[in-house]
Amino acid sequence: MAHQIIELECPGCAAAITTATKNCPKCFRPIVISTFHSISEWTVPDINKQANTYRKAMADNPDNKDINMSMAFCYLKLKLYDKALQCFEKAIENNFDNSEIYFYAAICLLGGKKAFLSSRPVINRMEEYINAAIMIEPKGIYYYFQAYIKYDYFERKMFNTTPNFVEAYAMAQQMGVSEEDISNLYNILGVDRPVCI
Repeated sequence: MAHQIIELECPGCAAAITTATKNCPKCFRPIVISTFHSISEWTVPDINKQANTYRKAMADNPDNKDINMSMAFCYLKLKLYDKALQCFEKAIENNFDNSEIYFYAAICLLGGKKAFLSSRPVINRMEEYINAAIMIEPKGIYYYFQAYIKYDYFERKMFNTTPNFVEAYAMAQQMGVSEEDISNLYNILGVDRPVCI
């Protein structure tokens, strides 16, 4: 059921499409959203149109990983972190090899707040998700987000942790994290960038 192809109507032009279609052949809108970057420039009405399409599809296919992941990105764009987290976690159940899902689920756990304000159980869950993302596909932005957590929660509270924020930041630099990725991360998080990383 998780790999089922679902028929949809393109929210942009109403063309008949399926979840197997990456982009609508008529209006070129992404159908299955697999990265936040693909919708970062969309307006709220665009997101709402897309989300309505996914809601209809989820009514009959609540466990479909593509629909859950796409819906999660729509919620995340609207900064509805709790709803996005539910969809990302549903997508994780059926998709163990997509590092992006783990990364964005970790972001959602912060709920738009600084890591410093989170409880230790939430931080532990975030670390599990970030470590899973890094194991699947080591990316500079994943290490950078780990450095942010290590700094804002562990360093500021004077807790020992391995790796510490300096080591995680060095790994992010080694992996080639870009300033654009960092800027996008803080935009999604809804917090200011610490001066030291």
